[in-house]
Amino acid sequence: MAMLKKLKLPNDLLTPPSDAAIDELDLELIAHARAVIAKHHRPFWHTVAAALRDDEGRIWTGLHLGATVGRLQICAEPIALGRALLEGGGRIVTSVAVRHPKPDEDDQEIAVVAPCGACRELLADYAPDAWVIVPGGRKMRVATLLPLPYRR
Repeated sequence: MAMLKKLKLPNDLLTPPSDAAIDELDLELIAHARAVIAKHHRPFWHTVAAALRDDEGRIWTGLHLGATVGRLQICAEPIALGRALLEGGGRIVTSVAVRHPKPDEDDQEIAVVAPCGACRELLADYAPDAWVIVPGGRKMRVATLLPLPYRR
């Protein structure tokens, strides 16, 4: 019986990388999100903005909608995703969220934040192969941020 020789491939050819450094396009996406929150920030009502880029280079932004009843709040990522879907966006390839600091915080820089758990689930549903820009000048695949997504 002949033995088949197993072809051994480097790991980077078998699976896409799970994290990487951000690039110029990512910096542009962060700038879009920062511009939205800088313009529309309202303490405790609009504190986070998001920006999504599709495979054609188009960018959609969203703004966190605060509410008196906390469970009615809507994160910025779903707003941006809804706009992309309504306006004929392509496949989402990159996402970022930024947070405006609270008035009493020492550091007043608008900073990149990781998506909340619900937004990770949403991205896993609509953009499972997308990159998500996270703090520290890095980006990660949605599957890395949410290794065990909920499945019906």
